[in-house]
Amino acid sequence: MTFETGDIVQPLKGGPAMTVVKVENGVVYCGMMDSGIENAKPFKPEELSLYKEEGDFGVC
Repeated sequence: MTFETGDIVQPLKGGPAMTVVKVENGVVYCGMMDSGIENAKPFKPEELSLYKEEGDFGVC
């Protein structure tokens, strides 16, 4: 899968949602939703999936 800056992703093994802050040389750098590039951690693309919320979040 190809990721782009700004995508919301999650590790396949589980964990928090993160924002893709850059993609460089086949490495996807992700940061927590409120952190910047200086706190980004590198991931292989095959370790990530696009974040999807599950469940019915309709109008209460």
